[in-house]
Amino acid sequence: MLRANTVTIVGAGLIGGSIGLALKQRKLAAHVIGVGRQAASLRQAKQGGAVDQTTTDLAKGVRRADLVVVCTPVDTIAPLVRQVAAACPPRCLITDAGSTKAPLVEQLKADLPSGARFVASHPLAGSEQRGPEHAQADLFQNRVTVVTPTRSTRAQDLNEVTRFWQALGAEVIRMSPEAHDRALARTSHLPHLAAAAIASATPRRYAPLVASGWRDTTRVAAGDPELWRQIMQSNREELLASLEVLQDELAAWHTALEQDDSRKLLQLLAKAKRTRDALGN
Repeated sequence: MLRANTVTIVGAGLIGGSIGLALKQRKLAAHVIGVGRQAASLRQAKQGGAVDQTTTDLAKGVRRADLVVVCTPVDTIAPLVRQVAAACPPRCLITDAGSTKAPLVEQLKADLPSGARFVASHPLAGSEQRGPEHAQADLFQNRVTVVTPTRSTRAQDLNEVTRFWQALGAEVIRMSPEAHDRALARTSHLPHLAAAAIASATPRRYAPLVASGWRDTTRVAAGDPELWRQIMQSNREELLASLEVLQDELAAWHTALEQDDSRKLLQLLAKAKRTRDALGN
């Protein structure tokens, strides 16, 4: 899907607003509709140029859509996809931008209307900020979006969703929902947990002494607590497994320091540097 007549974005915040801006800047949609619960936020999205029209009525917002992208917190995506599928035209393609995939596809497996065209997605973009005022048209440029088909996903639908994200500038990787959640537990959810733990462990009286290292390490801890509570609980088992790996790593550091083992400390630091350097900037 390289161009659509009407695209509806459910949840026009940072991610949804950025999708709208990208669609309009790249002339990929003739009409972009923003759907949400808060009129003020929708108004802001329209004023910022992310959408052409807004409504708080979901059925009204999707009834002529060619594509619907659900960009809401993970706990709300499944029920919203069901509502979209019941109200949109049969031709409409539906995707999402949620941070966890296996629970979502499991919830939708049994009760989507027959013929509904849903393919789950996760753009690995964004920040600790929220709201359409932070939306960027180039947010997905050269960033990865993971698309997570299941055995029942039709090839045409998978290809159209893939082309949609590519048209926004993203590199698309296809994974199973389970593989996605396992990987993201390590690369996203565990880092957020660690950042939050470091921030919590730092007394406020030390605030005048924090510099770029602390700020860079804890930046994501400024994210919305309720949003991240949902993500962590949605991916609970994989996050627990990742946390056990981190605890083993921390135990090795603890032992090296406790034993004043310079050689081991150097090995641990060098291993971490090699891993980080391999990623580049």
